[in-house]
Amino acid sequence: MESCLPPLTDVAAPVMAGFSGGLDSTVLLHLLANAPTARERGLRAVHVHHGLQPAADDWAAHCQQVCDQWQVPLQIVRVRVDAGTGEGPEAAARHARHAAFAELLRPGEWLALAHHRDDQAETFLLRALRGSGVDGLAAMRARRAFAGGQLWRPLLHAPRAALEAHARQHGLRWIEDPSNGEDAFDRNFLRNAVMPLLATRWPDAAAQFARSAALAGETAALLQAQDEQWLQACDDGDGALSAAALSALPEPACARVLRLWARQRGLPPLPGNGVARIRHDLLGAGHDRQAEFRWRDARIVRWRDRLHAVAGLRPWPSGWQAAWDGRAPLPLPDGGVLALRGAPAFDAPLQVRQRQGGERIRLPGRTHSHLLKHRLQAADIAPWLRPHLPLLCDAAQVLAAGDRIVAAPLREWLQARGAQLRWQAPGHTN
Repeated sequence: MESCLPPLTDVAAPVMAGFSGGLDSTVLLHLLANAPTARERGLRAVHVHHGLQPAADDWAAHCQQVCDQWQVPLQIVRVRVDAGTGEGPEAAARHARHAAFAELLRPGEWLALAHHRDDQAETFLLRALRGSGVDGLAAMRARRAFAGGQLWRPLLHAPRAALEAHARQHGLRWIEDPSNGEDAFDRNFLRNAVMPLLATRWPDAAAQFARSAALAGETAALLQAQDEQWLQACDDGDGALSAAALSALPEPACARVLRLWARQRGLPPLPGNGVARIRHDLLGAGHDRQAEFRWRDARIVRWRDRLHAVAGLRPWPSGWQAAWDGRAPLPLPDGGVLALRGAPAFDAPLQVRQRQGGERIRLPGRTHSHLLKHRLQAADIAPWLRPHLPLLCDAAQVLAAGDRIVAAPLREWLQARGAQLRWQAPGHTN
């Protein structure tokens, strides 16, 4: 029987298919399972178990049965959906799902997702309603870099009706998610109420929205090259941005550079008012002020006439300390790591703790001690990193602040053994 959808013949890498068990992903997996090149290259499927629906276990069992029938290896992964991010349950579930996919995707592998043309139209409308620019209106791309491989949407140009016709033609079984009928979710409201109404007057509305998204994508790709040039002109060489160079750009160019830079530095997408706040509060701040803009778990800080991206800095638990002999790297509570290289261990375990204030340290070549606070300032250590510098102590004597400031006794010990102390700062920081 001839398929309603063309066969997938452009499988150029091993494929990991996201398989929810719904109509769309069932059709995609069926097409992949019947594509000889996909099987030859190593087709497998992943089902993300969110645990948000009472029937979630039954869905996982259904996916296992389908994969067993089609002889496709399946991995079922349970995730915790963080509903406290303020983004809503849909976005929280999507973030948890994509985080699981990113962790499981192998180098060079393609993650195949079943988004189709109607999904693209809905995404375009949602982003337009949120006031997105051309980058946001570009919506979803058929293929892009993701984790260590590629994210691939082979059905993005196919209407949902074609997927349903394929499923019925081939007698496929799929799961109907009851939450799809809940119009409280924005996407469901568009899908169930708005798009059918538009189609009564403009039958090709979904196709035209998807076409507009594709055109926006072409424009965004052209702008990307210019954005990269502007960003390079503003970059100080260490990943921070020159406040003066940013201020000299036209306002739209400054906005694009800030969004591109934040994305490259691993920060969450800037909120709607983010660019205006940064321009006013940070670029307009005096050179002696340490102004900052915070959102979610990220910060952009102006320090010494540069904008620095700061993310993922978890606070240390109050009173945390550990005895460390140097034999193995020491994970720190904020995500940093302390390691001793070139020597098997210290002569005796040292105490590792956070700064409390008032500590003093004796530097090599000095006969007296200095306030650690002053030495950190003189060493050009960023203010947001200073609370995260682990102190190595021998009783009350401070021997090192991370690997940035090392006291005379420890420096002599390290030099005598050709050893080094290494501190890996937490998160993505400059």
